Amino acid sequence: MADTRIKKARRPLIVFLTILVIAAITLGVGSYLGKASWKPKLALDLEGGTQLVLTPTATEGKVAKDGRTEVTNEDLNQAIDIIRQRVDASGVSEAEITSQGGQNIVVSLPGKPSEETLNLVRKSAVMVFRSVLRDSHQVAAVSPKAFEEQAKQLAVTPEGPQKPEETAQRLAALKQAEELSKLSPEEIATRLADENHDGKISDTPASAPKDNSDPAWITEKTLYDFYLLDCSDPTKLNDNRIEPDDKAIAACGSEGHSKYILSPVDIQGSEIKNATAGLEHSGPNGATTGQWEVVLEFNSKGTDQFTQVSQRLFNLKATDPVRSRFAIMLDGVVISAPSMNAVISGGSAQITGNFNSKSATALANQLKFGSLPLTFKVESEQQISATLGSDHLQKGLWAGLIGLLLVIVYLAWSYHGLALVALGSLLMAAISTYLAVVLLGWQMGYRLSLPGVTGLIISIGITADSFIVYFERIRDEVRDGANLVNAVETGWEHAKKTILISDAVNILAAVILYVLAVGGVQGFAFTLGLTTLIDLAVIFMFTHPILVMLLKVPFFGEGRKWSGFDAETLGATPTIYAGRGRVRAPHERRSIADRRAERKNEAESANEEEAN
Repeated sequence: MADTRIKKARRPLIVFLTILVIAAITLGVGSYLGKASWKPKLALDLEGGTQLVLTPTATEGKVAKDGRTEVTNEDLNQAIDIIRQRVDASGVSEAEITSQGGQNIVVSLPGKPSEETLNLVRKSAVMVFRSVLRDSHQVAAVSPKAFEEQAKQLAVTPEGPQKPEETAQRLAALKQAEELSKLSPEEIATRLADENHDGKISDTPASAPKDNSDPAWITEKTLYDFYLLDCSDPTKLNDNRIEPDDKAIAACGSEGHSKYILSPVDIQGSEIKNATAGLEHSGPNGATTGQWEVVLEFNSKGTDQFTQVSQRLFNLKATDPVRSRFAIMLDGVVISAPSMNAVISGGSAQITGNFNSKSATALANQLKFGSLPLTFKVESEQQISATLGSDHLQKGLWAGLIGLLLVIVYLAWSYHGLALVALGSLLMAAISTYLAVVLLGWQMGYRLSLPGVTGLIISIGITADSFIVYFERIRDEVRDGANLVNAVETGWEHAKKTILISDAVNILAAVILYVLAVGGVQGFAFTLGLTTLIDLAVIFMFTHPILVMLLKVPFFGEGRKWSGFDAETLGATPTIYAGRGRVRAPHERRSIADRRAERKNEAESANEEEAN
């Protein structure tokens, strides 16, 4: 029976130690490859980071009399919630997002956030879908220099015979180029866009458009904007320009290689129900192409609209391939303009382009949580130092070390040799917590804040409390006269119920705090819940198995003095009157626990004999 008991105790211990070794090896490999670090990531209050101040730009219907953008508390709170959801989904923890002066939003991100994470904050993520009316690969704005170069080329007489009409066309183009080369860009755009030659730029369609793919939507104002739009300058691609939904507009491609004239909005981005990032699949077998894409799912209204649009564009594919394209715009920039190759009625669409894992996931998060209720511009972006500093962290660590030493002294004074078991368990809990915090920082972006450090310090008391409950239950059985083997088993059966209930209360409190709180309090709740779970793992998979195995050591198994199990020291009665003038020595005493354990052992022995 003793061997069976040892084997049962050894299994969870081996599993526990194996998990620690695997975690340490994983972290070591990640550190060797440069993807992880042995140091925990620190939050904004302990390390500093990047701070962005967002100022709302003037939009139609939100301009107050003093010229400033009219912002309501509802707008700010909604914007803060959306930004927080985006940042949390990207894996960045312990970010601080607050309003400033009832007008601006201050976003503080710990460490050195990636460009994709910064874009989650910078961009409003307003997505719309428009039809393509015209495109061009001449992405630069019109300029006198460009027409000067064109005039030089046209001035050269082509070799070989030329038809009279070809010569006339060349000379007319030469004359126009020479005239335009002497004008300013605005004058050139006005000359080219003024189709009726009345000297005015009209913003009204010349005829009523039949649908959103009708070129009649292109007004003189649209052409004027198209000619002056410079898509060759990367700094002007993401300027969050506000365009009207009910008019044709000029827009740039996200890579700066194309320039478009687009129809009024066909579908609003608010009709998107969900967005996910993944690898693109193609072919009948569904094999991946290795390229990342963002898959959109529309709601019922968006599905009906997308079906009608895809039908209209597909009908144009054979006659006008340019106008069969569908532009997907994000913050005023065309991020994709695919051709409509079929009528799509399933309510889903794919965005493909020059994506990688991070950029595709970032875009999906932007679209999933919706666009901001206001259009913001980045007023300032700067590096900030730690709000508390390393001295607070050092003080917190010293407090934790002093608390740990006091706990060890108390355990040694109260439990003598059993303090070695408690000390080993505390060491295992510390190693487990350290590996968990570092691995979570690597894989999930978790960062340790000062409230989180407080949660780690409190965990010392939680873990020590579990030892005390267990040890005291064993000692109670010893005081009642049980031998040590039965005392450990019976004491464990009673103690583990108390430990489970106590830790369950701690976990419940941590979950409630994490759900209802924000910022630093969430960090405290997270570490409290994490260390409580680790406490359960240590007490069940290390402390109890070690104690069972130590009973094979005579110092503990025989209950010698200073072992923590000395019956005389614990106050057990040395002799007991057995009746009729007889007394029973301590080693002859059979308590209720002993008799119960003996019956259990006899039943197990009988089952083993029957099995053999």
